[in-house]
Amino acid sequence: MNKLVKIWLPLLLAAAFAFGMLVESNILGRSNRQTIIRPRWGSKIDYLIGNIMQSYVDTVNIAELEENAAISLLKDLDPHSTYISAEEFAEMNEPLEGNFDGIGVQFNIQKDTVYVVNVIAGGPSEKVGIRAGDRIVTVSDSLIAGIGISNNEVMKLLRGPRGTKVRVGIARRGERDLVPFEITRGQIPLYSIDAAYMMNAETGYIKLSKFARTTYKEFQDAVAKLKAQGMKNLIFDLRGNGGGYMDAAINVVDEFLPNGSLIVYTEGAHRERAEFHASFRQSCKDLKLAVLIDEFSASASEITAGAIQDNDRGIIVGRRSFGKGLVQEPIMFPDNSSVRLTIARYYTPSGRCIQKPYKQSDEDYYADLENRYERGEFMERDSIKIADSTEYFTTGGRVVYGGGGIMPDVFIPADTSGTSEYYSRITRKGCEYQFCLEYTDRNRTELLKLKKASDFVKYLRSQNIFDQFVAYAEKQGVKRDARGIRQSRQLIETQIMALIARNVIDNEGFYPIIQDIDKTLMECLDIVEKKSLKTL
Repeated sequence: MNKLVKIWLPLLLAAAFAFGMLVESNILGRSNRQTIIRPRWGSKIDYLIGNIMQSYVDTVNIAELEENAAISLLKDLDPHSTYISAEEFAEMNEPLEGNFDGIGVQFNIQKDTVYVVNVIAGGPSEKVGIRAGDRIVTVSDSLIAGIGISNNEVMKLLRGPRGTKVRVGIARRGERDLVPFEITRGQIPLYSIDAAYMMNAETGYIKLSKFARTTYKEFQDAVAKLKAQGMKNLIFDLRGNGGGYMDAAINVVDEFLPNGSLIVYTEGAHRERAEFHASFRQSCKDLKLAVLIDEFSASASEITAGAIQDNDRGIIVGRRSFGKGLVQEPIMFPDNSSVRLTIARYYTPSGRCIQKPYKQSDEDYYADLENRYERGEFMERDSIKIADSTEYFTTGGRVVYGGGGIMPDVFIPADTSGTSEYYSRITRKGCEYQFCLEYTDRNRTELLKLKKASDFVKYLRSQNIFDQFVAYAEKQGVKRDARGIRQSRQLIETQIMALIARNVIDNEGFYPIIQDIDKTLMECLDIVEKKSLKTL
């Protein structure tokens, strides 16, 4: 298990840091605030660049010099003040804007071929007849199969301004020749809520991946749907949520708190204190609430968890959050590049700033989560080191601490049960994803008859899906291991069933199945059902 964690943890950290740094809260107030300026550096830099332009021996790229100067100016500030090129700015903001222009498919690259996993309902591809399971072999008459194409290269080919057209050649099961399609690109929605369903008769579950432009409306719709199904308790899952827009977090929290309750406040050396209070929304005021967090919950997720905790409105469950309490404001340049400049700290209602220390090197800052793992923090609450020993108090008088993330009310360690060397070998080879795609493709007609997650579980078990997978993995070079199979069977079988269900009915199939091996979620469910409203 240690080997597996050492391999994957740095990759997860890199993804989390990239997301958290570039989509941090940039809202002061409840509308976007952007500063657009012309690039002017200090007098010495102006003077130097002017002389380079007029006198330097060779021709130089002045724009590149200016970018390097901006990066150099920012490097001694904080880890989240950063320069973003025009191309990066568009790519980083897209997940938060709620839509993009493209053809409307989810795809994977398997065996050097672009495989359509899902077709977005109502999107351009569905309208012309593209189906899940299709292989995209050509784009605009150019071969893209068998050439080692990357995900980014595929997206560049298929995305484009709405109204423009792209031709694709599709290899389809049962068809001897490529099937040609011309697709008119359109606006494709991006959703921030991954799942919203009832775990049982009274407890609803909402999984939020980011705080985006559309998050509040999505959240309202999800709550309304679940309340109509009898929801009295809510588990709000912010694990892995790297943040986003501050106003989206404020609006969501507003639904839980009484009118006038302090949600968050911001303050900086050049920014006066700005407070944000709950209004009269309160659509969730009668719900028992538990918020799930982990070490990848950052920024707007921490604003949410901190407001709920400090107002004694719900219980926080999981592991200590990331620890990002800095507010960025975008400074836009005429060429669409930008700087995200830290202009304030945010504070939870009790007065906590949960920003972890950053005065050491950037390398130390970015290695913090890996260090937490090495110290055993993911497994033992007593291993957690709190940077700020100051005691803060919730509205109910409970002691809380700042200086390095939100500490959960109930600590639940990372779950390593079910892992084995056999499991590590099949995951390193990606066997489960390949098997599920191929199985879905071969059996799509039967699978399309299944309408909900429980149907998939019943059907796939009747097909001895686990035995089929073990045989498949052996053909891929992973030898049978009786002990490992026995130890990891439930973990593997549940993941396979959930992935197949996702290939057919998306996350509505995935999350209700995968919850059975989600120890944190199941313990949280038990807590919610046993505790009274007063203690939540």
